[in-house]
Amino acid sequence: MSEETKKTAEAPEQEAKETEAAPQEAPETAAAPEQEAEAEPADAKKKDGWFNKKAREMDAVKAKLDAAEKNAAQAKDQLLRMAAEYENYRKRSTREADQKFNDGVSFAVNQIIPILDTLEMAANAPTTDENYKKGVIMTLDKAAKALDALHVEEIEALGKPFDPNIMNAVQQIPAPDGQESGTVITVYQKGYKLGDKIVRHATVVVAE
Repeated sequence: MSEETKKTAEAPEQEAKETEAAPQEAPETAAAPEQEAEAEPADAKKKDGWFNKKAREMDAVKAKLDAAEKNAAQAKDQLLRMAAEYENYRKRSTREADQKFNDGVSFAVNQIIPILDTLEMAANAPTTDENYKKGVIMTLDKAAKALDALHVEEIEALGKPFDPNIMNAVQQIPAPDGQESGTVITVYQKGYKLGDKIVRHATVVVAE
């Protein structure tokens, strides 16, 4: 058999083999959509995982923010309480300091008042030495200014209704003409007060 005859005989067989081999490529082409279908869920899962991670991060940040706000509120409440306590302490300390000062002034004035009583008696006593009397009156004026600087006031009693809170009655006598019953008609000893604190009660005589 010649080579041409041999080639002619082999041609149909080779074509048949190629025809049989051709359909085998189809499954590979058909598998591509399946791979794409499998790839899409993988991408979706990846995206879902990223969003879940971000959501968890946001939740953690929100939890930290809530805790910080709670701590800030507690700190503010503590500061307000401390400020209120300090203000109360300051007011209480001021009251106590004022009370101690007034007690000290009251004690000192109580020691000086008898001297003022003696000077007033000397100023009211009859004397021919005008310079002596003038000196006593000047001393009393200076004492009055000193008491005023200390906010010590003389209790007004003469002609006033008797008040047991600031006066001591040592005697009652029939009311003179024109004098109402229960009023002070004589002051034996002056009284003094420092604000609401009585340094010494006024000693008086009251009309019946």
